[in-house]
Amino acid sequence: MSAEDARKAPLPSSPLMTLCGLISHLRWVEYYWFQLMFLGEELAGPLGEATDDDPDPEMRTAVDIPLPQLLAEYEEQSARYRRLVSDHDLNATAGRSLRDGRHVDLRWVMLHLIEETSRHNGHLDVVRELVDGRTGA
Repeated sequence: MSAEDARKAPLPSSPLMTLCGLISHLRWVEYYWFQLMFLGEELAGPLGEATDDDPDPEMRTAVDIPLPQLLAEYEEQSARYRRLVSDHDLNATAGRSLRDGRHVDLRWVMLHLIEETSRHNGHLDVVRELVDGRTGA
């Protein structure tokens, strides 16, 4: 995939839905759930810049980051989170509660991230097909 194609938004109604934007989104969603919610750390990165007018700044800012860099950063972060999960019991309670006040455990966080990643994996496949025209690749 060329650098130009990785930044194409083939859906007029979703100008941020690019391959780079989706990969960045996945990276920051995992950060949110593992570091902010589970570990209870402070908010950092582009998620702290979210507003009602710009709810997904991590997708917008990805336009300036080369695809190989986004993929490398995501892989590096994923390796850290695999270690985090292996070092904790799945019944360990998250450091922060959900907006509705519920306290979830690491198992819930993992299942939520499986759903989130699966959903966006489908988006990635559709965007890639719309950009390069290939099916089943």
